[in-house]
Amino acid sequence: MHTRQSLELRQQQQLALTPQLQQSIRFLQLSAQDLETEVAQALQENPLLERDEEYDTDAGAALAQRADEGQEDRWMMNHSPGRRQFEGEDGSERPEAELPLTLADHLLEQLRLTRVSERDFALVSLLIDELDDSGYLATPPEDILASLPAELDVQLDEVLTALRLLQSFDPAGVGARSLSECLLLQLKPLDETPGIDAEVLECARLIAREHLAVLATGNLNKLRDMLGVPMQVLRAAHGLLLRLEPRPARNWAGEAADYVTPDVVVRKSGGRWVAILNPAVVPKVRINAVYEELLAQSQVSPEMQAQLQQAQGLVKSVNQRFVTILKVAQAIVDEQTAYLDQGVQALRPMVLRDIAQQLGMHESTVSRATRHKYAQTPWGVVELKQFFSTALQTEDGESTSATAVRSLIAKLVSEEPPHKPLSDAKIADLLAAQGVVIARRTVAKYREAAGIEPAIMRKARAALDAARSDVGA
Repeated sequence: MHTRQSLELRQQQQLALTPQLQQSIRFLQLSAQDLETEVAQALQENPLLERDEEYDTDAGAALAQRADEGQEDRWMMNHSPGRRQFEGEDGSERPEAELPLTLADHLLEQLRLTRVSERDFALVSLLIDELDDSGYLATPPEDILASLPAELDVQLDEVLTALRLLQSFDPAGVGARSLSECLLLQLKPLDETPGIDAEVLECARLIAREHLAVLATGNLNKLRDMLGVPMQVLRAAHGLLLRLEPRPARNWAGEAADYVTPDVVVRKSGGRWVAILNPAVVPKVRINAVYEELLAQSQVSPEMQAQLQQAQGLVKSVNQRFVTILKVAQAIVDEQTAYLDQGVQALRPMVLRDIAQQLGMHESTVSRATRHKYAQTPWGVVELKQFFSTALQTEDGESTSATAVRSLIAKLVSEEPPHKPLSDAKIADLLAAQGVVIARRTVAKYREAAGIEPAIMRKARAALDAARSDVGA
């Protein structure tokens, strides 16, 4: 048998993620505080970079002009937001006002001591940013995946692997997506703990996995019959659960106020709402002119040439970041003038695609430009991504924003009695009384999107909290 061999030429297009493109994507994703940290580190590592000495109050206007003209120049701000919070009016530093260690800091410290790839490090860091005040992962992994750049080709399995790594950190239970998962994470390492009966441990796990709602009622006789275990085992399992922490971030809460510096300021000028870049979040950095001129006139080592390219790339990436944020913010402002005039009840339905098509951008770019980016509006500081929501019909036939409805649901839940939380049906009735008629299953959908557990789980958590407090007393 003879094998025929042949040569074949194929032509295909493939996006190359150059270091410059990767840096631009990453910078756009960063919050203002994280960007300042990146710039500060680059200033330490690259001698070709330096801060401008003067504070440029017209940085926002100048940036907008450069965006229109396609120019890239040297601009950034002298003082970092973090540093300015701890300086007196005379410029003197107040070291006694240093921020205490936060839960995010504590988790990142552990992450740095873990041998993981840069890609996994970035994914775990992203998950840490998504934790709520109780230490739970408020955003479903699928939604986090959808917000990532398509160019990075991140798979759901990678996000879930990163989540499992985060859930292995201290405090136990951190990164859980529900009360049940939180308790199970804390029970997991007890297999090898001396003095804990295996039957009691298995009973506690079964309760945490399937029967928290029954436990919340306090009817141990019913729970004993359902589990088919002796009351002595059930009471021991109950006592074991009471030793666990339903809010892993409890010891980290309230240690420091969460201050947000807006990236843009929305003002009315000439009868039109405009978005202006806040110069306080723009790190003012440039390439040292002396070094740059010397490098241009003489032969330099490959190392110095690489440092020059890195410096140029950083300035360009930071510049492009703010150009994109400003464009997206202004497009949002143009679409949400009713909200700016009247308040949250006038928030228009709007999705990422609307802004992306208007600006000729990819939806993932708009998503990155609005996540952890804030606008100072007449109604307070608002994260840009909060302006996006789908349309929902009200009783009078008008359309309202799903974001406004989620806000109403969150408000109702925050005011409910802990021992008698509102069911989805009751929330639907209360919304109907306010003119927003939606089905119970729609309430459940928006409640879950807001990271709010079902009433039965909220009741179980409250019961565990109360019982734990009684034991501690």
